[in-house]
Amino acid sequence: MTVPTLRPADLDDTALARLKQLEDRIGAPLVAYRPESPYAALTAEQLEEVRRAESELGVQLLAYRS
Repeated sequence: MTVPTLRPADLDDTALARLKQLEDRIGAPLVAYRPESPYAALTAEQLEEVRRAESELGVQLLAYRS
């Protein structure tokens, strides 16, 4: 299984300023990551099949991109 990786987002000065304002308002540091998902894009049929397997097995499943 591939471990998902998080990569920092490249923010311009305007975005950095906006992030700093939000940090100040909420009183906590924020880290911006690229909006990448390691998860597989499933069709509705595939998703239903995964959900059935989850129900049958009593587990939660995650499908990753290969």
